Amino acid sequence: MNRTEKAELIETLQATLSSATSVVVAHQSGLTVAESSELRAKMREAGAGFKVTKNRLTKLALQGTKYENLTDLFTGPTAIGTSSDPVSAAKTLVSFAKTNDRLTIIGGSLDGKVLDKAGVEALATLPSLDELRAKINDMLTAPATKVARVTQAPASQLARVIQARADQLQ
Repeated sequence: MNRTEKAELIETLQATLSSATSVVVAHQSGLTVAESSELRAKMREAGAGFKVTKNRLTKLALQGTKYENLTDLFTGPTAIGTSSDPVSAAKTLVSFAKTNDRLTIIGGSLDGKVLDKAGVEALATLPSLDELRAKINDMLTAPATKVARVTQAPASQLARVIQARADQLQ
C-alpha cells in the first residue's frame, strides 16, 4: 500500500467515523471469510458498517474526530463497527460475539463518550430507534382506542340485554 492509498484510506475512515453516532471496537482473530461475510451482511441489514482496520492508520484517522479518545483500544487484530443509529452496531456485534468466540468486544464510544465492554453490552440491550418510535406510537394511539371501546360498550350491552329479554319471552 503506497502513501496515496494510505491517505485515501485515512480520509475515508475519518469521514466514516465523523458521520457515525456510535463506534464499537472489537478483536477479531481467526474469523473465516464466511463468518466475516455473514457478519458484514448482518451489519448492513441493521444499517451499520463493519471494517477490519490497520491500527496505525485508524489511530491517524481518529485524530480530529470525537472518537479520538479510543486510540488506546487499537492493539492487536481490531475491527470497528459504526452506525448512525446509537444502538444498531452494538446490538449486532454483541449478538454475533455471543455465538462466535472469535469476535471479542473490547469497547466503544457513543457520541464521543468512551464505553467499556460492559457499556457496549448495555447499549446493545436498549431498543433501537424504530422500536422506540413504535412504542411511542402505541402509547399515543392507545387512549383513543380505549375511548372508542368505552363509548361503544353501553350500546352493545343494551343490545345484549334486549336480546336476552327477547329470548326469555319466546
